[in-house]
Amino acid sequence: MSHMPPAPQPYGHLKPHRGTTILVLGILGFFVCFICGIVAWVMGNDDLRQMDAGQMDPSGRDLTQAGRIIGIIVVLLNVLALVIALLFFVFAAVLGVASSR
Repeated sequence: MSHMPPAPQPYGHLKPHRGTTILVLGILGFFVCFICGIVAWVMGNDDLRQMDAGQMDPSGRDLTQAGRIIGIIVVLLNVLALVIALLFFVFAAVLGVASSR
């Protein structure tokens, strides 16, 4: 027996999209706190999954995708910055130990 996806419902019976919220959270991730980027990424994934399942209004797909992508970029940039900072401190500690000998 094959599994058929649920038939899309008319927009009036669907959950409203949160595309604007997700986009704002993604942008706030750059300026306020990278946790907003994580939230945008997670919410964007969830909303896109619901849109694909026919449970959420798909008219906000572009905003949702944009906010999700910005959230991913924010998280990746923050991870990169953390790695660079850790390498800097390790390098500084090694130089400090080497110069004290």
